[in-house]
Amino acid sequence: MKQIFSRSKVFLSCNRLILGQQQKKFLSQITSSNNNTRILWSRIIRPIYSSSAKFLSDRRYSEKHEWVLLDPNDKTVGTVGISQYAQEALGDVVYVQLPEIDSEYNQNDEIGAIESVKAANEIYTPVSGKIVETNKNLEEKPGLINSSCYDEGWLFKIKIKDSKEVDGLMDEQAYEEFQKTIP
Repeated sequence: MKQIFSRSKVFLSCNRLILGQQQKKFLSQITSSNNNTRILWSRIIRPIYSSSAKFLSDRRYSEKHEWVLLDPNDKTVGTVGISQYAQEALGDVVYVQLPEIDSEYNQNDEIGAIESVKAANEIYTPVSGKIVETNKNLEEKPGLINSSCYDEGWLFKIKIKDSKEVDGLMDEQAYEEFQKTIP
């Protein structure tokens, strides 16, 4: 599989270092070709370049395949979306019903729906809290969930009521193991 990289696909993290030969080659090319580009090797993680890529991040996952990523500037706000596994299972998304801003929900409450050419599925909130923003781009482009479920295809942002709920969700490795148990 050919891997295509761009500067926008390089993500930074203090947590882990996992680089393949293609990533190392790419990073040495951009660092040697542009002196203004400074990348700390100890903070580079693997870019998302295909549906099979492993993306190591601070995302936490629910058993219903929603993820939450805490805002780095405000750990009480989380961005929520569906996982790569879920969007692949759904197929082409054609409509998204999102929750109302200022609505309050408990963990695992049904808060919306995603319709695809294959099926309609509910959206659940992985944590309790108050909805502070929804992704307006999904109204016109619901397919962003398929093309960019971890970036442009996020669903909503929530002011988290209890940070312990985030801690109780699966990390990337646990979520990958969980997927292996699904028939």
